[in-house]
Amino acid sequence: MVACDLRKRGYKIAIPYGEECDYDLVIDRDGNLERVQVKHADSHGEVIDVHCYSNSLTNGKIRTVKRYTLATIDWLAVYDRATDRCYYIPASELGSGRREMRLRIVPPRNRQQAGIRYAEDYVDLDDHPRGNLQMEPAGIEPATSCLQSRRSPN
Repeated sequence: MVACDLRKRGYKIAIPYGEECDYDLVIDRDGNLERVQVKHADSHGEVIDVHCYSNSLTNGKIRTVKRYTLATIDWLAVYDRATDRCYYIPASELGSGRREMRLRIVPPRNRQQAGIRYAEDYVDLDDHPRGNLQMEPAGIEPATSCLQSRRSPN
């Protein structure tokens, strides 16, 4: 769904060959090649829990945990099944390798404002120049490509 969304936005994409890459897609954005790690989530319409890491398995056992940073990817893209939308998190928000982050679809019930990331702020890559976002990561909180013609309205 992320590859489909990026193509609909007019970006050229490439899919790396093999399992050694820290990213799932490469996009050509304004003449620059940028690495995109793709994740899937199901928010149930309230909060998207985004895992900012991957597990490397050997014989079904976790061998290593790889946390994503600006050194390994440029974007963490997440497709949320409940909203049927893609969200694009610049790697500059991942700090030195956070485990997870949350994107809120609805405001928190306790009316908290500090440290809240709203999913709506992450629907467009053009809102976040690569690597230039200066937002400090908030506290720790709890893929394959699909080139289908179906897409939700933005």
